[in-house]
Amino acid sequence: MIARVRLFANLVQYCPGAKVGQPFDVELAAGGTLADLIAHLKLPRDQVKVIFVNGIGAPPDHVIQPGDEIGIFSPIGGG
Repeated sequence: MIARVRLFANLVQYCPGAKVGQPFDVELAAGGTLADLIAHLKLPRDQVKVIFVNGIGAPPDHVIQPGDEIGIFSPIGGG
């Protein structure tokens, strides 16, 4: 199954070739969850703050469907 992923902020450093906000395809086993995707991409779990699937917030146990568009955000700070 193919999912389209976008990484934001400093998360791109964990995926060579990824660019902030630019989509890339990831192949996963059917029935994979967002937690599986995070592990597959080797993203540190403590650096993943918010995950959107097709524009809607989703928990790590959400099962990914073919063609889903997933945005993964790290915590951000500001002043």
